[in-house]
Amino acid sequence: MAIMTVYHGGYQAVEKTEIRKGRNTKDFGTGFYCTIIKEQAQRWARRYDTKVVSVYDVYLKPDLKIKEFKDMTEEWLDFIMNCRREKDDSDYDIVMGGVANDKVFNTVELYFDQLIDKNEAISRLKYEKPNMQICFRTEESLEHLHYERSFEV
Repeated sequence: MAIMTVYHGGYQAVEKTEIRKGRNTKDFGTGFYCTIIKEQAQRWARRYDTKVVSVYDVYLKPDLKIKEFKDMTEEWLDFIMNCRREKDDSDYDIVMGGVANDKVFNTVELYFDQLIDKNEAISRLKYEKPNMQICFRTEESLEHLHYERSFEV
């Protein structure tokens, strides 16, 4: 039985997932990003000419090291800042939490540039629309994703 269904928005169906080394300064570092929110994956896919959402069932084993940020807290902000600065030395297989979208990213950038303090940043972040991203950061974690289907947006 699947623990959850997740969605990946992109320009093609992704039957075989992989961790692509490239832009490492994403919210939760290098990994394969998904969401539990179908509409969010559709928004991600709309950035491309060909708009495809891949759907996966996830079966997690208890031996994976998982970090979940339930809210946009100081810990979440610090984690994102470390990942974006490429200074993350954590060994999580999977990281889950809110997305630093455009509005959130502006706040993060103000904090990053030391134009606002951490308390002000957290205060501003509490009013943003909820969203969710799941970053599968290790090859072992990808083994728990089972491709089901894809559809065009």
